[in-house]
Amino acid sequence: MKKLFLSITIIALLLGNAGCKKDSDFLDVKPISLLPNEVAFSDPALVLSILGDLYNRQLDFSSLDGRPIPESNTGDPNNPDIEAGWRTFSDFGESFPSENGSYFLVRNTSWGYGEWRVDWSRSYRYIRELNLFIQRDSASTALTAADKTRFMAEGRFLRANYYFEMVKRMGGVPLVTSPQTYDEGKGEVVSLQTPRAKESDIYDFVINEMEAIKNQLPSDVNTKSRATKAAALAVKSRAALYAASIAKYGANTPQVSLPGGEVGIPASRATAYYTTALAAAKEIIDGNAGAYKLYQSLPDPAENFAALFLDKSSVNQEAIWIEDFRVGGRTHGYTTNDQPYSISDEGGDAGRINPSLNLVENFEKLDGTFAPLPTTDGSGNPIYYTNQEDIFAGRDGRLRGTVLVPNSLFKGKRVDIWAGYQLADGSILSSDEAGSLKKLPGTNTDIQVVGKDGPISGLEFRTQSGFYIRKYLDPTVGSGRRGRGSDVAYIRYRYAEVLLNAAEAAFELGQTAIAAGYMNQVRARAGLTTPLTSTDLSFDRIVHERRVELAFEGHILFDYKRWRIAHIVWDGAQTSLADLGTNIGKATQRSTQPWGLWPYKYYNPASPNNGKWLYKEVKPPVVTGFDFFRFGNYYSQINDAIIAANPKLVRQPNQ
Repeated sequence: MKKLFLSITIIALLLGNAGCKKDSDFLDVKPISLLPNEVAFSDPALVLSILGDLYNRQLDFSSLDGRPIPESNTGDPNNPDIEAGWRTFSDFGESFPSENGSYFLVRNTSWGYGEWRVDWSRSYRYIRELNLFIQRDSASTALTAADKTRFMAEGRFLRANYYFEMVKRMGGVPLVTSPQTYDEGKGEVVSLQTPRAKESDIYDFVINEMEAIKNQLPSDVNTKSRATKAAALAVKSRAALYAASIAKYGANTPQVSLPGGEVGIPASRATAYYTTALAAAKEIIDGNAGAYKLYQSLPDPAENFAALFLDKSSVNQEAIWIEDFRVGGRTHGYTTNDQPYSISDEGGDAGRINPSLNLVENFEKLDGTFAPLPTTDGSGNPIYYTNQEDIFAGRDGRLRGTVLVPNSLFKGKRVDIWAGYQLADGSILSSDEAGSLKKLPGTNTDIQVVGKDGPISGLEFRTQSGFYIRKYLDPTVGSGRRGRGSDVAYIRYRYAEVLLNAAEAAFELGQTAIAAGYMNQVRARAGLTTPLTSTDLSFDRIVHERRVELAFEGHILFDYKRWRIAHIVWDGAQTSLADLGTNIGKATQRSTQPWGLWPYKYYNPASPNNGKWLYKEVKPPVVTGFDFFRFGNYYSQINDAIIAANPKLVRQPNQ
C-alpha cells in the first residue's frame, strides 16, 4: 500500500540561526535540505522554516484583485510571478493598463466565468500540507507546549484564511480539515471525493477558527509577518462582514444562489454576522489585541498616507498582517512596472498602472461634498490654471497619497505629464514621441511640446489617463531595477480597514452614530474637515469610503460582489462623459471604461492666459471595450475537468 506524505522542505532558518531579528526573516531563505518528519518536528527552528514555506504560499501580492497568475509565468507553481500582479487593477475601470500586451483588458466586452478563481488542484495540495502540518505538530513529543500551541494556531490561521480566499471567489467549496490518504492498492478514489459545503459553512469555519485560536497568538503590534491575535480578529471581522453582506444583499439577486446553499446565504443570518463583524473589530479598536492605531507620522495628509505603505518600522502601528520582502532575498517588481517613465531606474520599463479619472473624481472635496474636477466654467469655456496641480487643490488627502497627478514629486523629481500645446485657434500642437521638440507658431526655437511621461495615445509605459499610481510605489533608488526589485511590503490587513469594517457593521445594525465615529477617524486622517453625522451615513457613504481608502489594495471586486452591485456598476454599457460627472459618490455609478484627464499648456501671446494650463476629459482611444459583469461572474467557474474528477461537485449558477 502506498500513501501520500508531505515532504518537508526547509526554506528558512539554519539550526544556528533560530533567533531572528525580524519576524519576517524566516520567510526569506532558500531551501537547504529535506528532513524526515520525526526530525523536522523535533526542533522549533525547523518547524518555523516549514511554516515559512506555508506563509509564502498564501495568495500573494500577484493576486491583489483576485486574478491568479498562470503557473506558466513562473518556475515555481506554488509562488506565482509577482511582477504580473499590476495587471489586475485594470479589470474594473480603476486604471488603464499602459502596455501594448495588456490593451486587451480595455477592449474586452465581457469577462469569462473562470476569472478571479484559485487554482483548484494547487489549492487543495496546499490545504493538504496545512492539514499535515497541524497533524504533525499535534503529534510531536519533542516540542514544548508553548511552541506547539503557537505553531498549531498559525497553521489553523493560514488554513482558515486560505479557505476565506477560496470562498470569496468560489462560494462553498469542499471543506477538508484532515489529510486525506489515497490507498493506491484499493483505488479508493470515490471515498476521497468531497461535495461542496454550503457557502455559510465555509464562512462559519473561518470565523470559528479565528475565534478559537486568537488567544493562542501573540498580542504584539510589532509582529506583522506572522499571525497575531489582531490578525485573527481582522480576518474574522472581514469574513463576517462578507457573509453578512451576502446574506442581506443576496436577496436582491436571488438568481445568484443554489438550492443546496453552496452559493448564497439566508437573509435571516445577516444580523448575526454583522454583530460578529462589529465585535471582532471592536476587540482590536479597544486595544485587546495590541496598541494598533492609524498611521499619523507626517503633517501633510497626502504624504502621510503614501508613507503608510512604505514604512516598515515600529512607528507604523497600522499594519496588522503583511506580506514582507527584503532586498537580497525575496523582492517584487511592482515599482519596476509602475514607476513614472521619466523618473524610472531603467528607462523603457515603467508606467503600466494609470489610475482613471473615474477613481480620481471620487476623492471628495475637503468639506465632504462631491464634484467633478473643474475643467470648464458655467458657459463651457476652459478654466485656466497657473499651476498644473491647482485643479486638484482642496481634495481628500488620499488622492495625492494614492495617485501621482501631473507635476507630482517622486524621488525628488517632477513627473512630466502634459499632452501638448493648445493654440489660440483651438488646434493642438503635440507629437507621438514623448518629450518631442517642435517650434511654436511664429517662433524659430525648438521647445518641448509634449510631456516625457505622455499622455500620448497608445504609447505604452507613458500615462494614457494623465495619472500614475503612487500607492506602494517605492522611492528608494534602485528599487525600480529588475535585478534588484522592491522590498516594500504588501499590507494584507490594516487598522483603517478594521475601523471601516466596524463602521459598516454598525451602520447595518442601526448604530449610525457609532458608525460615523469610526468612519470619521479615517476621514480626519485624510484631512477632511467636516465630520459626518449619524444622519449623513448611508450605504453610498459606506461604499465610497472603502473605495477611496482601500483603492488598489484588492478590495473593489470582492466588495462589489458581496454587495451584489457588480452587475450594476459594470453593466456592459459605455461610460459617457455625463456618466463620469454625475452620481459621483453613489455606490452604483457606472464605471465600465477608464477615462483620463489630459493637461494642455495654452499658447496665445495676446492672451493673459498664455502659458497657463487647461484640462480636457479624454477617453483613451485604445479603450474600445467595456466592463460587463454578468450574474455568472459572481462566483468563479468550477470547470469540467474538476467536476469530472469529482462528480459530487455542483456547478455554479448562471454558467
